[in-house]
Amino acid sequence: MAGEFGNPEVVEEEVDILLIGGGMACCGAAFEIMRWAEGTDLKIKLVDKAAMDRSGAVAQGLSAINTYIGTEQDPADYARMVSNDLMGITRDDLAYDLGRHVDESVHLFEEWGLPIWKTDENGERHDGSKGMTPLKDGGKPVRSGKWQIMINGESYKWIVAEAAKKALGVDNIAERVFIVELVNDKNDPHRIAGAVGFSVREHKVHIYKFKACLLAAGGCVNLFRPRSVGEGQGRAWYPVWNAGSTYAMAAQAGAELTMMENRFVPTRFKDGYGPVGAWFLLFKAKATNAFGEVYMDRNKEMLDDYPPYGHAAVPASCLRNHLMLKEMREGRGPIYMDTVTALATLRETLSPREVKHLEAEAWEDFLDMCVGQCGIWVGENIEPEKKNSELMPTEPYLLGSHSGCCGIWVSGPEDVGAPTASDEEYDGVPEHLPRGWNWGYRSMTTVKGLFTAGDGVGASGHKFSSGSHAEGRLCAKSMVKYCLDNKDLKPELDRSVDELVEDVYRPVKTYLEFKDYSTAIDINPNYITPKMLQFRLQKIMDEYVAGVATYYTTNAKMLEVASEKLDMLKEDARKMRAKDLHELLRAWENYHRILTAEAHMKHIQFREESRYPGFYYRMDKNFVDEENWKCFVNSVYDQKTQNWTCFKRKHVDLVDKSKLFK
Repeated sequence: MAGEFGNPEVVEEEVDILLIGGGMACCGAAFEIMRWAEGTDLKIKLVDKAAMDRSGAVAQGLSAINTYIGTEQDPADYARMVSNDLMGITRDDLAYDLGRHVDESVHLFEEWGLPIWKTDENGERHDGSKGMTPLKDGGKPVRSGKWQIMINGESYKWIVAEAAKKALGVDNIAERVFIVELVNDKNDPHRIAGAVGFSVREHKVHIYKFKACLLAAGGCVNLFRPRSVGEGQGRAWYPVWNAGSTYAMAAQAGAELTMMENRFVPTRFKDGYGPVGAWFLLFKAKATNAFGEVYMDRNKEMLDDYPPYGHAAVPASCLRNHLMLKEMREGRGPIYMDTVTALATLRETLSPREVKHLEAEAWEDFLDMCVGQCGIWVGENIEPEKKNSELMPTEPYLLGSHSGCCGIWVSGPEDVGAPTASDEEYDGVPEHLPRGWNWGYRSMTTVKGLFTAGDGVGASGHKFSSGSHAEGRLCAKSMVKYCLDNKDLKPELDRSVDELVEDVYRPVKTYLEFKDYSTAIDINPNYITPKMLQFRLQKIMDEYVAGVATYYTTNAKMLEVASEKLDMLKEDARKMRAKDLHELLRAWENYHRILTAEAHMKHIQFREESRYPGFYYRMDKNFVDEENWKCFVNSVYDQKTQNWTCFKRKHVDLVDKSKLFK
């Protein structure tokens, strides 16, 4: 029977492995998994709430691959950089492991048709259309920074998705299905057994049973009030469909989260959120205050307050923001990217052909990945060689694969000397959680059978697109091994099908029950629209949890108020309505955002210091306390009581960090 609104058809399916998400991580897993599953009878399925060709953070394209190790550096150098940029607290085992695998993904992208810029024997740069020697055969990429290589990337995601679809087979892919809850095993609360979601196109609820799953549904956007509101609503730096589903669903399933206090506040071209990386790294542009002073030079003594991270060759991202915010607070704004000087300087050293190529790249950088910024340049009569553009720090975002490191605590590799169960200190770590940094299969969370990659993996940022793909591939191998080792496992859902369907469709039932109570559909004392609920969440986070409204500042008292308000918001969220499938999607995204926001707030509250000045300041603890807080802050959520437990885990360096500061 076909479903109808409020009375959906229920589709039940049993697989061995479910991949949740359609971004780079799941594309990596989908491509890799069949190699390991060959000859087994494992049934594998991928579900994505969108369409894989344009899913995830690379949807619009990219102009650079930000993580490529190459021959000049090694994985230990990479682990060092990741650590310093995130103020010293990262998992070296995860970063090092990623560093030794990531290049292979980049070589695959090139093989599949991604055009990568190269330099010729005279050192001249050519874009990817010239068909020069591939990277894997010794071709020299155009480096825009130590780790970044330039690409022609407007079709980057299409190329990667095509390979994933071909490998997995389109019959094993369900698009436009939004997974909203994971379901634990009836016989073991610390094991995963299934997932439930709904079609965003048809009246169907999908219930999956499985042995293992890869949860890689991106980071979290729009939990803070964005700088662009009103008609600019939804203009954000990270993709707006990233709703914290990875963090919220993992937390509800009982997985241990890590570093959820960490956030990323990128400095971007104002209003369009256009990328700045190519300008800083490739064009060597500098950022100035309104009087043309380079604030990184003007305020450099401020870096002395944060040893050793301020003293590295490249200071941590948050500290660069910290120096800029001083200019803004003291009235020396607006801040500008000095595009005019940068392009003029390049003209002095490059051939006319190269200059023409670079000026085209100034536009293509945006056309590849942020077309709205081109609209702003055109609308404001900005030609970058003649007029400078404003920069602005954005609202905060939560993510684990770009320049942030919040996410889920996962099992790492066994061969790099990471702490084992015997040598870690456990003061306050809940009894049921594993000890050490590797307790089983690579990339498995603390919930058996639940794996994550990309934005989902905490304490290991700077993976970007190529790293997320490589991490998905690592998961593919682990999940196949897990399933083969647990051949006889019979997953049983801890809730009935009826309960699950009722839960998923509650906002629809609320709407149908109360819609005739008032004559104006949006004004009703019995329900709240998802849009209005989101405004409330963003206002709370913005004003109390260090958003743009307070110049990223908060304190213990403000966090207490936030906690109280979020409790009420969680209560009211149960009264959200959904008048159609699109609103049902928005309602569930909001549930996920609220839980993610709460995790973020609880962690900031627990960590009694300001570890990331420039990203947030706890003004009552406005210092970095290396002695007491150079540790991981981790947490678990109790779905039944709705309480969070935060605790410390010891931080250990596995690679020598002193090299950064010579």
